[in-house]
Amino acid sequence: MEDMSSPSTSITWVDAFTARPFGGNPAAVCLPETPLADDVMQSLAFELGIAETAFVSPADAPGEFHLRWFSPTTEIDLCGHATLASAHAMRERGVVDGTSPITFHTRSGPLIATFDGERIALNFPATPLTPADLPPDLETEFERSEIVSVGRTSFFCMVTLTTEAAVRDYQPNVAALTSMPDSALLLTAAAEASSEADYVLRVFGPRVGILEDPATGSAQCAAGPYWSEVLGRPELVVHQLSSRGAVLHVRPDGDRVHIAGNAVTVLSGHLC
Repeated sequence: MEDMSSPSTSITWVDAFTARPFGGNPAAVCLPETPLADDVMQSLAFELGIAETAFVSPADAPGEFHLRWFSPTTEIDLCGHATLASAHAMRERGVVDGTSPITFHTRSGPLIATFDGERIALNFPATPLTPADLPPDLETEFERSEIVSVGRTSFFCMVTLTTEAAVRDYQPNVAALTSMPDSALLLTAAAEASSEADYVLRVFGPRVGILEDPATGSAQCAAGPYWSEVLGRPELVVHQLSSRGAVLHVRPDGDRVHIAGNAVTVLSGHLC
């Protein structure tokens, strides 16, 4: 394993998709001066134990960077909150000036982050939903009368329920969620009429080491276009009903989805 005795990797703990500390979704952003081996990155993500740890390194062109994400158990193909956290940490540490857009080269292709005051906007690929049946492992999780639709992406099983309360009150069955064929369950519903949001959601992914994700940018790649069509709204406000809570701003745009939010730094330092 690589020697990490030299403090050559800065690490910033950022809460993403929130304007207050200890809300939204925490991500650790690592900026190593020299490349880290894959096993070191995975071990660090496991050690930190949060939804994602991001690793950023310079690419060949100005304003362009390589970005990888690791959950506690595996490398992830696409992560919204850790991308937003990375842009925030890089601006705060002076790696970028916080005015010009930056491009991250990732497993999911190039992702662009732009700065608008304190808010950061991400440009992600839209993820079409394929209509599907409810996985057999989830058959006893919901009343049939609660289910509006079921769709699938390469990562999520998205189950749309009739009410916000049904999403909020769901008690995850870890055994069922671990046995289902999809990597994560995305539960969603239209927001209550009195809410400031357009739709709500929760995300569960014990198969990738995350029982419940506090805030999930990548989920909006499927949920955003779905709700934009259903509600007839080009721009949407999203509340993620995790215990930490999160607010996301979503604007579908053809085969892309713009996902914006705030972020705050909780702590920073260097690996020992």
